[in-house]
Amino acid sequence: MRRVLFLPAAAAVMALLAWYLWSASRPAGNAPRETFTVGQTLGGPAAPGFLRAEKPRRFSFPADHGPHPGYRNEWWYFTGNLKGTDGRRFGYQLTFFKTALTPGGVARASAWATNQVYMAHFAVTDVQGRRFRFAERFSRGALGLAGASGEPLAVRLDDWSALQTTPRPWGVRLAAAENGLALDLNLVSVKPEVLNGAGGLSRKGASPGNASYYYSIPRLATSGTLRIGGERFDVNGLSWLDREWSTSALEPDQVGWDWFALQLEDGRDLMFYQLRRRDGRSDPFSGGTLVAADGRSETLKRGDVRLEVVNWWESPASGIRYPSVWRLRVPSARIALEIVPRLAGQELLTGFRYWEGAVEVRGLEGSPGGTGYLEMTGYSGAAAGSAGAAGR
Repeated sequence: MRRVLFLPAAAAVMALLAWYLWSASRPAGNAPRETFTVGQTLGGPAAPGFLRAEKPRRFSFPADHGPHPGYRNEWWYFTGNLKGTDGRRFGYQLTFFKTALTPGGVARASAWATNQVYMAHFAVTDVQGRRFRFAERFSRGALGLAGASGEPLAVRLDDWSALQTTPRPWGVRLAAAENGLALDLNLVSVKPEVLNGAGGLSRKGASPGNASYYYSIPRLATSGTLRIGGERFDVNGLSWLDREWSTSALEPDQVGWDWFALQLEDGRDLMFYQLRRRDGRSDPFSGGTLVAADGRSETLKRGDVRLEVVNWWESPASGIRYPSVWRLRVPSARIALEIVPRLAGQELLTGFRYWEGAVEVRGLEGSPGGTGYLEMTGYSGAAAGSAGAAGR
């Protein structure tokens, strides 16, 4: 989970670490209970001393692919749709999160001392095999267990990593392995970085500083290998990178979000996030970005996009109901889409309950189709039975 929003405060991170240590020894097939809802974890003010995203800034690449000390939260979020040489389809997610427990540096002169906690999620969707698998890791930013550096970018948590390979066009190698599941992918940007919101300042609410610095690389040509059990697949396709850093939190009435990252067959890319209120309605601070085939972009406000839930799916593992089919329209751009999961069951039963997975994008009314990724959070709370309609 991500992006539009914000990693846990210090107490929540420590509780998640405790949960992780417990879950590592639980019997196989015994899914853990949800430790925190999005609202519980992301609500409340940050400790004094952290930097905040309050005004536009000048971005510099490739330097800004690296970490930004002083902010509480930061993440590197890779997702993609891949196809094997035999035509078999896959989706993947590899995401790294960094959270500062306290502002400033560490006073203790110890190799164990750190105020940085790292979390990562790794998931693969095997469409033809009808199977979704995921893993979660936590570690401290000390003793070489986890860390992030820039120029060139290097993000690691144990042996999971994202390592820059070239500065221009920007390239990165992703590697992760867990319990018979592994990926080794090379990504190279097809389009330049796109600043979301007002020049990269993405407002999430009316409270001062409730915002993030947010950019995306919406198309990265991807090739490499996947291993699933004893099978190895040579794959290629398209990936998407989302990058945010902030010291923000959800507004008290915001309980979750629906995030769409769609790569259309005509070369355009569409990112839109719908923030949902406690009553299920779409929040006015919902927004997105439409990227033309040549890389030019325009900001989308809530009123520019119309969302409709067509169907629902109930998870047999958690009992949570998620939207399973969406319709999305951007009338000004003549975009009309139906968004259908490649698999219904792409739910991550981590410390948070959320749904994230590969989707098929079907063009309606002459609109191009495509592929993409969808994330849905906050459906385990009281507002789980409804999803707001953006632009209405």
